This record gives sequence, structure tokens and C-alpha cells, in this order.
Amino acid sequence: MVPMTSEATVGHDSTLAATLLVDPRFPRCARYDPIWQYDNAMGPNPLWLAEELSQHMDLQPGMRILDLGCGMAASSIFLAREFDVDVVAADLWIGPGPNWERIREAGVADRVMPIHAEAHNLKFAPEYFDAIVSLDAYHYFGTCDLYLGYIVKYLRPGGRLGIVVPAVNNELDGFIPEHLAADWDWDFASFHSADWWRRHWSKTGKVEVEYAAPLPDGWRHWLRWEQYGAVAADERWRDQCARWARNLETDAGRHLGFATVVAAKPAEDR
Repeated sequence: MVPMTSEATVGHDSTLAATLLVDPRFPRCARYDPIWQYDNAMGPNPLWLAEELSQHMDLQPGMRILDLGCGMAASSIFLAREFDVDVVAADLWIGPGPNWERIREAGVADRVMPIHAEAHNLKFAPEYFDAIVSLDAYHYFGTCDLYLGYIVKYLRPGGRLGIVVPAVNNELDGFIPEHLAADWDWDFASFHSADWWRRHWSKTGKVEVEYAAPLPDGWRHWLRWEQYGAVAADERWRDQCARWARNLETDAGRHLGFATVVAAKPAEDR
């Protein structure tokens, strides 16, 4: 395993973590301490989502990548270590100070730069990045019809934009399944299908969508994350994790999962 471990021990069960948080579908992630992965995430495993996205994007050494909504920068650390890329780890909710400590401890201080940033107010030069990625975050700010035209300004011609986000299999259009209703928050209206994201991006003419599909067994990955959280999460969140584990188990992939979407900016801007 990658020699990064968490000092947190309260609530953790190393055997359960190895059972629930190590997945053969994600062999790169399996080399990382699962407890470290859990302690440095803000939602269903960003390392899994990063590895999934990497299978649909050609990440080459030396590329300059924006990890937008990076949370605790675990995905930024993973991308830098696994693909030898340079990453700007941008987040609104987690300050660059704590993220810098994680980055240094992971040994990638020369390749990952943490910043505080709001997704609608970025301060980069136009066409600065070879790729922009967003994991379990883009749905918070990217559903606006105008956002894609804004973010691709920072992507070089021929560069890629890739996201993995919580999703529904088919648009619910105001219908909330009965078995999910009790825990359905209003902001889940940002959950859309892979086909919705394809249309949402394609209609702008700003990018060419290369891949848009549900993450295979995405609901199972989400379920295992919540099952572990029901044991190991901070006491304030354990009941919520347990409820969502039950919801996902009942739903069994009928409605909920993740969508992966990758698009290319044309060589000539439109």
C-alpha cells in the first residue's frame, strides 16, 4: 500500500475498511490505506471517482490539471502520484492550509498547489489548463446553462473536461421515489442522468462530448461508503450514513448512482 496512514482511530475498523473500501475495480486506489482514504474525503470515495475518470481521459506526465472542488485534496494527491501531473487543488469549503499539510505529507508538494477558490470566480489565465476535473462537486455549480462556457475559457484548445457526479439513471422530473422521500433534500435536484449531462454540454457548442455514461455499479460503491460511515463516521453523521445505506440498498441501483462525463474543447474555440 502507498505509505500514507491516518492518525484517526476512533470508530475505525481496519478489517471492515479493507472489506468495504478496497475494490478490485480500482487497483490504483487499492494501494492506498483505506482509512486514509476515508478520513480525507468529503463524500463517496473521490479516489475511486478519480480512477474511474482516468480510464476515460488521457492523463500524461507534466500535464497541468485543475481539480475543481477538490475537498480535502485526496483526489489531487492521487492524480499527482499516479499520473505525474501538476495539479491545482481548488476548493471553497476546505482552506489551502489544511490541504497543504496533507499534500506535503503525501510527498507531492512539488506537484500540487492548494488554493481557495469559488467556482464562478476563478483567477487563472485563459487556456491555462490541459485538463479540468471535478469529482463529486460539479453538480453544485455546473448545472447552470452558462457555466460550461465560463469554465472552458481556462482549458486549452484540445483539452479535456471530465466529471464524475452523483446521478439518477433517468430524469425524475419532480417525482421522488417513495423509498427515498424521507431523506431527499431539495438540493438533490442537482442529480441528473448521464444523458442529461451530454445534452447540457453539447447544446452549448463549446465542447464535443466524448463519453457520458453511468458508472458501472456506482450505487454499490456509494452503498459501501455509507455502510462504513455508519460505523466510522463522526458521531454526528453515523445515523445519516446508516439511513442512506438502507436507502441505497433498497433502491438497488433503480434510480441512484454516479455519472461520468468527458468532453473535449475543440482545437479552435467556438
